[in-house]
Amino acid sequence: MSIYRIAEIAGLSPSSVSLALRNSPKISAATKERVRQIAAAEDYRPDARLNELMARMRLTRQARSQACLAVVSLYDKAKPWTGSAHHTFIYEGMANRARELGYRLEPMWLRAPGMTPRRFRGILEARGIEGMLCFGSPRVDDEFPTELGSFAIVSQGMSIRTPLHRVTGHFFNDVLQALGRLHRMGYRRPGLVISRYEDERSSHAYTGAYLAWCESQEPKPDFLPVLRMDRVADEPLSAWLQEHRPDVMLVVHDHASLGELSGFFRRQRIRVPRDLGVAVISQILEGSDFSGMRENQALIGRWAVELLVMRITNRDFGLPASPRVEMVESVWVKGKTLRRQSGIV
Repeated sequence: MSIYRIAEIAGLSPSSVSLALRNSPKISAATKERVRQIAAAEDYRPDARLNELMARMRLTRQARSQACLAVVSLYDKAKPWTGSAHHTFIYEGMANRARELGYRLEPMWLRAPGMTPRRFRGILEARGIEGMLCFGSPRVDDEFPTELGSFAIVSQGMSIRTPLHRVTGHFFNDVLQALGRLHRMGYRRPGLVISRYEDERSSHAYTGAYLAWCESQEPKPDFLPVLRMDRVADEPLSAWLQEHRPDVMLVVHDHASLGELSGFFRRQRIRVPRDLGVAVISQILEGSDFSGMRENQALIGRWAVELLVMRITNRDFGLPASPRVEMVESVWVKGKTLRRQSGIV
């Protein structure tokens, strides 16, 4: 059974049958389903070697013509990576990997004045864009427009509730890695201080990992209640430290808050790391003295492009029934806020 026989039965051209079997958005859902039913009834089996060859040929043609990937912003600005070092690193990772694969990136603002999902879709189709890199949203419960669900989409981060393939930080493992390192350094009373925003954006993976780590230790450390605060405020943080007496703080906060954290220690005359060890998990640690884990934004951006190109090459379009999530571990940064231990870096 060949594509030509299916085309004859369906009353379609062989090229239309081929597009239907590859789940192309150029073919209607009804036609694709009819072609699949005929193929199943006729026991059609694709030639895997031929498919591999054609996929490579299509990818080569796309590279020669500088195929385009849309970088979609659901933020309230067209390019959220301008003015944000964290987002800049992600975008640069995307751009570098896209260039290596023969693609260019085109920023597109979904919330531009007068823009609608229907108009946005028309622009994508007119420009021949099949894939979108979604930059996430400042709102953790945001939804991706259903009108755009027929394209190949990969998002970064966990902020959009719609089931999407995505690349994100490995929040759970970052906490486990940090706590394990602190334990090997001799700390025995770790306390977690986290912003509510970061807790929500990680789907509570940070706090879940902290509680799981404390529960798994033998002997079990004294449980310290998690301190959640949106800003570094002297009164609640000072009261928490005095009541629970941690020997090390694991702080999960936006990098913009690190200056406030340093100011708190100065005002309270807390000598770090002599009086208290401090490790931070944040987007960026450069420019501070803090030890801890910083996100690997460049790799997040690169993996997002690779996942999207794979979807396009495999003609894998539409919202996934089983979303694929790839997690990138953060990188340990050796600062000055933990006591030195021989053999521990």
